[in-house]
Amino acid sequence: MYSKLYFLRTLTFALFALFAFSGMAQKNVYDFKVKDENGRMVSLSKYRGKVLLIVNTATQCGLTPQFKPLQELYDKYRDKGLVVLGFPCNQFKGQAPGTNKEIRQFCEANYGVTFPQFAKIDVNGKQAIPLYRYLKRQQPFFGYLMSDSTQRAEFERLPKDVPMNAEYDIQWNFTKFIVDRNGKVVKRVEPKDTMAYLEEEVAKVVGQGR
Repeated sequence: MYSKLYFLRTLTFALFALFAFSGMAQKNVYDFKVKDENGRMVSLSKYRGKVLLIVNTATQCGLTPQFKPLQELYDKYRDKGLVVLGFPCNQFKGQAPGTNKEIRQFCEANYGVTFPQFAKIDVNGKQAIPLYRYLKRQQPFFGYLMSDSTQRAEFERLPKDVPMNAEYDIQWNFTKFIVDRNGKVVKRVEPKDTMAYLEEEVAKVVGQGR
Protein backbone atom coordinates (compact mmCIF):
# COMPACT_ATOMS: atom_id res chain seq x y z
CA MET A 1 0.00 0.00 0.00
CA TYR A 2 2.83 2.37 0.85
CA SER A 3 4.42 1.89 -2.60
CA LYS A 4 1.05 2.70 -4.18
CA LEU A 5 0.82 5.94 -2.19
CA TYR A 6 4.33 6.87 -3.27
CA PHE A 7 3.34 6.21 -6.88
CA LEU A 8 0.30 8.47 -6.51
CA ARG A 9 2.52 11.17 -5.06
CA THR A 10 4.91 10.93 -8.03
CA LEU A 11 2.06 10.85 -10.56
CA THR A 12 0.47 13.91 -8.97
CA PHE A 13 3.74 15.83 -9.19
CA ALA A 14 3.98 15.03 -12.90
CA LEU A 15 0.40 16.18 -13.51
CA PHE A 16 1.05 19.34 -11.53
CA ALA A 17 4.07 20.12 -13.73
CA LEU A 18 1.88 19.72 -16.81
CA PHE A 19 -0.80 22.08 -15.52
CA ALA A 20 1.82 24.63 -14.50
CA PHE A 21 2.15 25.50 -18.17
CA SER A 22 -1.56 25.77 -18.82
CA GLY A 23 -3.48 29.02 -19.19
CA MET A 24 -4.89 28.61 -15.70
CA ALA A 25 -1.38 28.97 -14.26
CA GLN A 26 -1.27 32.53 -15.60
CA LYS A 27 -4.02 33.67 -13.24
CA ASN A 28 -3.77 34.65 -9.62
CA VAL A 29 -6.23 34.56 -6.76
CA TYR A 30 -7.41 38.10 -7.45
CA ASP A 31 -9.05 36.95 -10.69
CA PHE A 32 -11.73 35.02 -8.80
CA LYS A 33 -15.08 35.92 -7.32
CA VAL A 34 -16.84 34.04 -4.51
CA LYS A 35 -20.19 34.29 -2.77
CA ASP A 36 -20.45 35.82 0.67
CA GLU A 37 -22.82 34.30 3.23
CA ASN A 38 -25.70 36.29 1.75
CA GLY A 39 -25.09 35.00 -1.76
CA ARG A 40 -23.55 38.21 -3.09
CA MET A 41 -20.56 37.89 -5.40
CA VAL A 42 -17.35 39.29 -3.93
CA SER A 43 -14.14 39.82 -5.88
CA LEU A 44 -11.02 38.61 -4.13
CA SER A 45 -9.24 41.58 -5.68
CA LYS A 46 -10.41 43.48 -2.58
CA TYR A 47 -7.65 41.60 -0.73
CA ARG A 48 -4.89 42.67 -3.10
CA GLY A 49 -1.66 43.21 -1.17
CA LYS A 50 -2.78 41.01 1.73
CA VAL A 51 -1.50 37.60 2.78
CA LEU A 52 -4.45 35.19 2.59
CA LEU A 53 -5.02 31.99 4.52
CA ILE A 54 -7.86 30.14 2.77
CA VAL A 55 -9.49 27.30 4.71
CA ASN A 56 -12.36 24.86 4.06
CA THR A 57 -14.16 24.60 7.38
CA ALA A 58 -16.67 22.39 9.19
CA THR A 59 -18.62 22.76 12.43
CA GLN A 60 -19.08 19.11 13.44
CA CYS A 61 -15.61 17.73 12.78
CA GLY A 62 -12.94 16.53 15.18
CA LEU A 63 -10.84 19.37 13.79
CA THR A 64 -13.49 22.05 14.39
CA PRO A 65 -11.55 23.37 17.44
CA GLN A 66 -8.98 24.63 14.91
CA PHE A 67 -11.25 27.67 14.60
CA LYS A 68 -9.74 28.96 17.85
CA PRO A 69 -6.06 28.95 16.78
CA LEU A 70 -7.06 30.22 13.34
CA GLN A 71 -8.73 33.20 15.00
CA GLU A 72 -5.67 33.68 17.22
CA LEU A 73 -3.46 33.65 14.14
CA TYR A 74 -5.71 36.24 12.52
CA ASP A 75 -5.58 38.44 15.62
CA LYS A 76 -1.79 38.18 15.82
CA TYR A 77 -0.98 38.97 12.20
CA ARG A 78 -3.91 40.99 10.88
CA ASP A 79 -2.09 44.29 11.47
CA LYS A 80 0.73 42.89 9.33
CA GLY A 81 -1.63 42.11 6.48
CA LEU A 82 -2.98 38.61 7.14
CA VAL A 83 -6.60 37.80 6.31
CA VAL A 84 -8.12 34.39 7.05
CA LEU A 85 -10.93 33.37 4.67
CA GLY A 86 -13.25 30.59 5.82
CA PHE A 87 -15.27 28.51 3.35
CA PRO A 88 -17.75 26.06 4.94
CA CYS A 89 -17.85 22.73 3.10
CA ASN A 90 -20.26 19.87 3.76
CA GLN A 91 -18.59 17.34 1.45
CA PHE A 92 -16.74 15.42 4.16
CA LYS A 93 -19.28 13.19 5.93
CA GLY A 94 -21.78 16.07 6.17
CA GLN A 95 -19.85 17.85 8.92
CA ALA A 96 -20.89 21.39 7.98
CA PRO A 97 -24.69 21.30 8.22
CA GLY A 98 -26.96 24.32 8.51
CA THR A 99 -27.30 27.61 6.70
CA ASN A 100 -24.50 30.08 6.13
CA LYS A 101 -25.93 32.28 8.88
CA GLU A 102 -26.17 29.38 11.34
CA ILE A 103 -22.57 28.41 10.62
CA ARG A 104 -21.34 31.96 11.20
CA GLN A 105 -23.31 32.24 14.44
CA PHE A 106 -21.87 28.92 15.66
CA CYS A 107 -18.32 30.08 14.94
CA GLU A 108 -18.84 33.42 16.64
CA ALA A 109 -20.50 31.94 19.73
CA ASN A 110 -18.10 29.04 20.26
CA TYR A 111 -14.77 30.34 19.00
CA GLY A 112 -15.11 34.11 18.76
CA VAL A 113 -14.48 34.04 15.01
CA THR A 114 -14.30 37.46 13.37
CA PHE A 115 -12.41 36.65 10.18
CA PRO A 116 -14.42 36.66 6.92
CA GLN A 117 -16.57 33.63 6.18
CA PHE A 118 -18.27 32.90 2.90
CA ALA A 119 -21.10 30.81 1.49
CA LYS A 120 -20.96 27.04 1.76
CA ILE A 121 -19.12 25.48 -1.18
CA ASP A 122 -17.89 22.27 -2.76
CA VAL A 123 -14.13 21.90 -2.94
CA ASN A 124 -13.98 18.64 -4.93
CA GLY A 125 -15.89 17.19 -7.86
CA LYS A 126 -17.87 18.76 -10.68
CA GLN A 127 -19.47 21.37 -8.40
CA ALA A 128 -16.18 22.61 -6.93
CA ILE A 129 -15.99 26.39 -7.24
CA PRO A 130 -13.40 27.81 -9.68
CA LEU A 131 -11.31 29.25 -6.85
CA TYR A 132 -10.75 25.82 -5.34
CA ARG A 133 -10.04 24.20 -8.69
CA TYR A 134 -7.32 26.82 -9.09
CA LEU A 135 -5.93 26.45 -5.57
CA LYS A 136 -5.61 22.68 -5.95
CA ARG A 137 -3.77 22.95 -9.23
CA GLN A 138 -1.35 25.49 -7.86
CA GLN A 139 -0.63 23.43 -4.73
CA PRO A 140 -1.77 19.82 -5.27
CA PHE A 141 -1.88 17.02 -2.74
CA PHE A 142 1.36 15.06 -3.05
CA GLY A 143 0.37 12.14 -0.85
CA TYR A 144 2.36 10.88 2.09
CA LEU A 145 5.98 9.77 1.84
CA MET A 146 6.01 6.72 4.09
CA SER A 147 9.77 6.77 4.58
CA ASP A 148 9.28 10.06 6.44
CA SER A 149 8.15 9.33 10.00
CA THR A 150 6.20 12.58 10.36
CA GLN A 151 4.24 12.09 7.13
CA ARG A 152 3.63 8.45 7.92
CA ALA A 153 2.24 9.37 11.35
CA GLU A 154 -0.02 11.98 9.72
CA PHE A 155 -1.36 9.39 7.28
CA GLU A 156 -2.04 6.91 10.07
CA ARG A 157 -4.06 9.54 11.99
CA LEU A 158 -6.52 10.01 9.12
CA PRO A 159 -9.97 8.48 9.62
CA LYS A 160 -9.78 4.92 8.28
CA ASP A 161 -13.02 5.19 6.30
CA VAL A 162 -11.88 8.23 4.34
CA PRO A 163 -10.67 7.30 0.83
CA MET A 164 -7.26 8.51 -0.27
CA ASN A 165 -7.93 10.89 -3.14
CA ALA A 166 -5.36 11.06 -5.90
CA GLU A 167 -4.39 14.05 -8.00
CA TYR A 168 -5.38 17.40 -6.51
CA ASP A 169 -8.34 16.78 -4.25
CA ILE A 170 -8.82 18.25 -0.82
CA GLN A 171 -8.47 15.31 1.56
CA TRP A 172 -10.44 16.58 4.55
CA ASN A 173 -11.79 19.59 6.43
CA PHE A 174 -9.39 22.39 7.39
CA THR A 175 -6.95 22.15 4.51
CA LYS A 176 -5.18 25.49 4.28
CA PHE A 177 -3.73 27.46 1.38
CA ILE A 178 -1.36 30.37 1.95
CA VAL A 179 -1.43 33.12 -0.69
CA ASP A 180 1.25 35.81 -0.82
CA ARG A 181 0.75 39.54 -1.36
CA ASN A 182 0.96 39.09 -5.14
CA GLY A 183 -1.90 36.59 -5.24
CA LYS A 184 0.37 33.58 -5.70
CA VAL A 185 -0.56 30.33 -3.92
CA VAL A 186 2.70 29.49 -2.16
CA LYS A 187 1.86 26.75 0.34
CA ARG A 188 -0.66 24.03 1.08
CA VAL A 189 -0.96 22.86 4.69
CA GLU A 190 -2.80 19.61 5.34
CA PRO A 191 -5.45 19.23 8.07
CA LYS A 192 -3.28 17.24 10.46
CA ASP A 193 -0.25 19.51 10.24
CA THR A 194 0.26 21.28 13.55
CA MET A 195 -0.91 24.82 14.10
CA ALA A 196 2.65 25.69 15.16
CA TYR A 197 3.84 24.60 11.72
CA LEU A 198 1.04 26.61 10.09
CA GLU A 199 2.09 29.73 11.99
CA GLU A 200 5.71 29.26 10.94
CA GLU A 201 4.67 29.14 7.29
CA VAL A 202 2.30 32.10 7.63
CA ALA A 203 4.95 34.17 9.40
CA LYS A 204 7.42 33.55 6.58
CA VAL A 205 5.01 34.88 3.98
CA VAL A 206 3.82 37.79 6.12
CA GLY A 207 7.45 38.83 6.60
CA GLN A 208 8.21 38.92 2.88
CA GLY A 209 8.20 42.23 1.08
CA ARG A 210 7.91 44.33 4.21
